[in-house]
Amino acid sequence: MSISEINLNNLYSREIVPKLKQEFGYTNNLAVPRLVKVVLNVGLSQSSKDAKLQEVAVKTLTRIAGQKPVTTKARKSISNFKIRQGMVVGAMVTLRGKRMYDFIGKLVNITLPRVRDFRGLPTKSVDAKGNLSIGFHEHMVFPEIRSDELENIHGLEMAIVTTAATQKEGKRLFELLGFPFSKN
Repeated sequence: MSISEINLNNLYSREIVPKLKQEFGYTNNLAVPRLVKVVLNVGLSQSSKDAKLQEVAVKTLTRIAGQKPVTTKARKSISNFKIRQGMVVGAMVTLRGKRMYDFIGKLVNITLPRVRDFRGLPTKSVDAKGNLSIGFHEHMVFPEIRSDELENIHGLEMAIVTTAATQKEGKRLFELLGFPFSKN
């Protein structure tokens, strides 16, 4: 069965948990690494010059994630970056549960193959605690965004948080979920 035919959550419980238990010697299903949340983040540093950019980024993130993002504000003023306290500097969305699994299935099967010159995720993108961080230069690789209605192109960052204890466990979990890693 491919990931597109089956719900990713069911795939995890039926096939991935037994494989990880066998590979790493877990005795309890609750000790097996699992996905906790996906956090999508857009930096809006240029929104101080162009107020429309903030509005466009929030709409884009709403379409991609399927829920409304929260705007993040600067905690203190930084004169070198022309940032004042309370100014909107970003937007973020946290996905959990069914929306998280649906988003990851769409990311693996549709979005990552659409990235130009994509040769796999670098192994370094999995940190020491087994969390994966991915950055996109252009938000138009997501299928919800149509190229004919683009006003501004912006990047976004994504962090996929797991309960893995080591980088090796986290990387193996992502490989079994279908994430393509580069060979080097």
